[in-house]
Amino acid sequence: MVKAAGSTRSKAGKSPFACSECGWTTARWIGRCGECQAWGTVAEVGAPKAARITAGPVSSPAMPIAKVSAIEAESRPTGIGELDRVLGGGVVPGAVILLAGEPGVGKSTLLLEVAAQSARRGQRTLYVSGEESAAQVRLRAGRTDALVDELYLAAETDLGAVVGQVDAVDPSFLVIDSVQTMAHPEVDGAPGGVTQVREVTGALVRLAKERNIAVVLVGHVTKDGAIAGPRMLEHLVDVVLAFDGDRHSGFRMVRATKNRFGPSDEVGCFDMVDTGIVEVSDPTGLFVSEHSEPVAGTCVTVMMEGRRPLLAEVQALVGPSAAPQPRRTTSGLESSRVAMVLAVLGNRAGLKLTDQEVYVATVGGVKITEPVADLAVAIAVASSVMDKPIHPGLISIGEVGLAGEVRRVGGLEKRLAEAARLGFTKAIVPADTPNRGKDLKPMDMQAKYGLRVFAAGDIRAALLAAGIA
Repeated sequence: MVKAAGSTRSKAGKSPFACSECGWTTARWIGRCGECQAWGTVAEVGAPKAARITAGPVSSPAMPIAKVSAIEAESRPTGIGELDRVLGGGVVPGAVILLAGEPGVGKSTLLLEVAAQSARRGQRTLYVSGEESAAQVRLRAGRTDALVDELYLAAETDLGAVVGQVDAVDPSFLVIDSVQTMAHPEVDGAPGGVTQVREVTGALVRLAKERNIAVVLVGHVTKDGAIAGPRMLEHLVDVVLAFDGDRHSGFRMVRATKNRFGPSDEVGCFDMVDTGIVEVSDPTGLFVSEHSEPVAGTCVTVMMEGRRPLLAEVQALVGPSAAPQPRRTTSGLESSRVAMVLAVLGNRAGLKLTDQEVYVATVGGVKITEPVADLAVAIAVASSVMDKPIHPGLISIGEVGLAGEVRRVGGLEKRLAEAARLGFTKAIVPADTPNRGKDLKPMDMQAKYGLRVFAAGDIRAALLAAGIA
């Protein structure tokens, strides 16, 4: 058994070993950190010296916070509305932004467009590529109409060379693609390693603060979806953005997971096209199909992506199965929640699904993770079983419990307002919606939004309100 040691030398006089991720120390080397469980992060370090700290020169004298000028920290729009929405209005000078995403999702394409928009606004911009040659980036810039005079391009993998490029160009906006390809000349280890990524990021953060340059770093992700490199990387930067999307669809989303200058729960929507990437200001239509006539097995709900309500259609297909264990297949929904809803339908609503195959999916490849889709799944499955289409102007909002009750969800007003804006006329909502603060009773909702609101206390009442009980 390995015992943790303190930050002092061991009894044998040897230097302790420390984890580069969390700082945990041990008297001897092991392959896995005993604190954060990370592999390959434990390395030998020198024993700390108890040295006296003497006063040094200050960069600027301290002053009352009210007298500090905030003009230099005002955000500047990027020219891309959806990205500004996520950033809280734009890019703050001196801020360091980390944009992470899977390979091929469009990180470089998006940031090349951001750099071009910044250059069009008269801001000198430097785009440093460590993964592609300058000629390759030039080809993509020609395809995406990103050829702007104030946009400078360089291909470097050495951090010293990057600093030299910054000295020569003197940009106000800097893009590094990517941080895992950069190497610090005074640090051992291969580019992309834990130590290299930490030191490179720290140096770029200092560069951004000292010269008041907005810096955007491209980050890789692991197969588990986490940002590659030490966890400290996310602590060093000011903003962390996650860029994701289905590779079989052109739809992309930028989510803020950390933002020191704005909200951290906003989402920006984009679409990958042949000429690059374009913003989608109203993405609701991407997740709802159009039918010439009502079709059984469909139901629309309203999900929340950050602060933005989006309509999403759930489709279900139920049919007899000859197999001893009927198939249950889901796409865009959590299979465990769909299985729970099917069990509730069988035990609380009397639907016979034991010998039926059930397929449930969302439209447009959207992924719904919140429980608000439970009621839509239940109505879509029941509609398919009974072969009865619901009213085309109906939406359903609510979580389904194991007892068959329909529970309330947050942001009901925003969801109903979005549904009414897009022409829906009926809504099924939970019956226990309280009348506290900004929450409204169903009758108040009907008067405010012009929707016929049906309050359902349980799953049977919801199916009855949908006209398929």
